[in-house]
Amino acid sequence: MHILNRSKAVAVGILFLFSINFSFADAARISIGRLKYQGGDWYSNPSSLPNLLQRFALVTRSKIETREQTVSFADSTWRKVPVIYFTGHKGFQLSESERDNLREFLTNGGFLFADDNFGMDKNIRTELNSLFPGSRLQELPFSHTIFQAPYQIKNGVPKIHEHYGGAPKALGLFYRGRMVAFYAFNTDLGDGWEDLEVHGDGPVKHESALRMGVNVLHYALLGE
Repeated sequence: MHILNRSKAVAVGILFLFSINFSFADAARISIGRLKYQGGDWYSNPSSLPNLLQRFALVTRSKIETREQTVSFADSTWRKVPVIYFTGHKGFQLSESERDNLREFLTNGGFLFADDNFGMDKNIRTELNSLFPGSRLQELPFSHTIFQAPYQIKNGVPKIHEHYGGAPKALGLFYRGRMVAFYAFNTDLGDGWEDLEVHGDGPVKHESALRMGVNVLHYALLGE
């Protein structure tokens, strides 16, 4: 199994933070953000990201915080992190200034990890497809790098919960050849990351969800 080089991951995170004019005392430790937004339960699945980040730290041996930071595009907190995760059950809409900050985040090296917990699909697609002229979400083939490391995931993003019916999909938004956002549709990875007793998904789905999440973070921090 391919293991992430810790120094390389840290360097990527620091370079991103410097590119958006941010610095902090312990710059060698990377944090991941959870997006706070108006109109939805952005705080869903409280044990999900800590579990994912613990697994990511274990597998990659990287120096990463195992508790997420709460960030928002309504203020400057988004500048603190290289990767932002967002989820929820309800529709939402970004303001013009929030949309501008999201665009700046993505064009300066940031990565957005969207995970529909059910009910966000229409709004996620609308917001992401509006960011860059000529660039829209596109389905990723199973051969994409994001499914290759650190874990080999043969059949694409796993199905964790039955919401919309049909197969789950992994979609990417690209800017100047770089994937800047990953959208997990019809799967609900965050539920799968939660403590086993919360949703009763079972150890197999829990493991498959964690593996997919680790791969997304790996890709987000290394771009490979």
